[in-house]
Amino acid sequence: MNSVFLVFLLASQEPLQRALDAQDRAALEKLAAKSTAAPDVARAQSFLSQVAIELGDKAGAGKAAEAGIVAARKAVEGAPKNAEYHRLLGTLCGQVIPANVMAGMKYGRCALDEVNKAIELDPKSAQAYVSRGVGNYYLPAMLGGGVDKAIADLRKAIQLDPKSHDAHLWLGIALRKAGKNPEARQSITKALELNPDRKWAQQQLAKTPK
Repeated sequence: MNSVFLVFLLASQEPLQRALDAQDRAALEKLAAKSTAAPDVARAQSFLSQVAIELGDKAGAGKAAEAGIVAARKAVEGAPKNAEYHRLLGTLCGQVIPANVMAGMKYGRCALDEVNKAIELDPKSAQAYVSRGVGNYYLPAMLGGGVDKAIADLRKAIQLDPKSHDAHLWLGIALRKAGKNPEARQSITKALELNPDRKWAQQQLAKTPK
């Protein structure tokens, strides 16, 4: 990934990350509303969808994700070799699925294909592996996903970026789903060491049996 683009990307995500950490849905809605460029709209809607999932609002999560998909497709059309735009589109397609498992029939292929394209374009992108891992976590095994694939992707993300709090958090969640609670707690605890402000990580640690 181009270093200048990476600096711009990280700067543009800072307000979004703070709102995500705090589960501040109102702030994310404002950020999404004032965004104009297609990639910014897609990113804001993806964060908004994630918070809706965390708060148990599956319908709201699906609505935000579908709005983001429209913007992400525009971003990809404008820059088809941009790995981050493909990752965003794949992530958003994956975020529709928790809202409606039947949507996996429609969006599951998009989620896998777009994130795989992102990895093809940027094989060192830890965030792309996180996105694919999360997608596999939600996508049923019969549709090509499953927890084992999710764990493998998230371990790869950590190998690429040991400081990725998202990778550690989601690995913990996936390990818990696989019945590996001690490892899950260890991974989620690491996520909190890296980002102590993440409310959802705090909540996930609290619900993971010792």
